[in-house]
Amino acid sequence: MTERKPPGVSFESFVDKQIRDAEARGDFKSLPGAGRPLAGDDTTYDELWWIKQKMAREGMSVLPPTLALRKEAEDALAAAAVAPSERVVRKIITEINTKIREMMFKPPPGPPLGLKPYDVEAVVREWRERRERHEPGG
Repeated sequence: MTERKPPGVSFESFVDKQIRDAEARGDFKSLPGAGRPLAGDDTTYDELWWIKQKMAREGMSVLPPTLALRKEAEDALAAAAVAPSERVVRKIITEINTKIREMMFKPPPGPPLGLKPYDVEAVVREWRERRERHEPGG
């Protein structure tokens, strides 16, 4: 049931009265977080706060392109290390090298990339050595 604001009563006092009445009825006692400070209560206002909270809840993040590529390059090396064949190792490293070169020649705004293309032959050699160490009888 919604009450109407009586004529001649200021908006603030009408709202205050509604809050006092709700408190008296105990309407606020079962609210989650009641009596505790609001989370993320800092003094600076960020107009994208709701986007950042949504992304945090969803486990998402947005990195500058160079940092995202650094992470992708790290993941590519890890994938190459456990690749099932030399052909797959070469494919993974060649693809990440293409992305690294593109970003080196057209750097986006943000932090520097700080990466050079990987030496495909060196990665393949490491892959072979790792494979030989882990083979039975080797």
